[in-house]
Amino acid sequence: MTTSTLFRAGTCAVLAVAAGILLPPSSRAQGGAPKYEADLAWPKPLPDRWVLGGLGGLCVDAQDHVFILNRQDVVEGDLNGGKLAPMIIEFDPAGNVVNSWKDTTRLDPRLHSCHVDKDNNVWIASAPSGMVQKYAHDGSKLLLQIGKKGVLDPSDGTAKGKPLNSNAAQFFMPSSIFVDRQNGDVYVSDGEGAGSNRRVAVMDRTGKFLRQWLPEDMETVHCLTIANDGQVYVCNRTRSRIQIYDKTGKFKKNIEVPWTPITPPPDGKLTQSGGSVVAIDFSPDANQRLMFVINQNNAQVEVIERETGKHLSSFGRPGSFPGQFNQAHGIAVDSKGNVYIAENRGRRVHKFSPNTASSQRSRASGG
Repeated sequence: MTTSTLFRAGTCAVLAVAAGILLPPSSRAQGGAPKYEADLAWPKPLPDRWVLGGLGGLCVDAQDHVFILNRQDVVEGDLNGGKLAPMIIEFDPAGNVVNSWKDTTRLDPRLHSCHVDKDNNVWIASAPSGMVQKYAHDGSKLLLQIGKKGVLDPSDGTAKGKPLNSNAAQFFMPSSIFVDRQNGDVYVSDGEGAGSNRRVAVMDRTGKFLRQWLPEDMETVHCLTIANDGQVYVCNRTRSRIQIYDKTGKFKKNIEVPWTPITPPPDGKLTQSGGSVVAIDFSPDANQRLMFVINQNNAQVEVIERETGKHLSSFGRPGSFPGQFNQAHGIAVDSKGNVYIAENRGRRVHKFSPNTASSQRSRASGG
């Protein structure tokens, strides 16, 4: 093969990857779950030479706009070649930035997760801030704050104190928020870090404390969400399972999310690199048949049948190329079934689109 032929072949391969035609294998499909492929054209390049820090989380609104939480902890030297990106950035479905905002006097820099309620308001949890906040969709107004910034729930009021798990609308390390679409009650998982609170607290729409429960055998209460059927799903990050409750805190069942190292450790001892249940969301169908779980230990997303707990497929692997993860931390699913992933260490946001045609061909061929 001549040098010019090699050049043309290499150029074609690069163009194919850039167009999203060639992708590294990123999923294994079975049991009726679609394959998911990284969308290389999403998002579009950030404007004005913006530089992102770690991404604490992300959420999707009813118009399939994606909000990412930028912790602004940029690497030393980054700003020599760029500008610090805002704390909250909103993308449209095509991946264009349509709005951005920050509220440095009110927001805590360690942004952890967000949630968009049925009225299109944006809720933000920051750990360890001691508060959760409700903003207007465009960030122009703080509508409600539950808890006080910097006033925590431990014995001495600081992150070094003994956790109290008080029966109050006061938090230690709030990690996730979900607003009940029926009555507006606000569910908060309070326990992002080991040694902090480990509870689910429930407030009414005005922020008044209603009740709480302490999920069993949890070192951290890293996330929660509520399914359409009213069941509350709570992440047991380091114990490799999802614990499911009703809205009063009555335990229903566990869904196990086991993991094994791809490369066995020389000493035979398992060492976790973040846990296997870090964040969860559901498919957009009415029954929410599929559940998507970030497994940081294996650097992948597990696709699980929600009703049975059966593992159907997975996608992702460690790395910095498209479709690969460097500490995936936040997950959200839009109305089309696209799955969005926010990375903390990798400082990126990904979009994975379901390829149902590919999955059907795989099943037909016995793959």
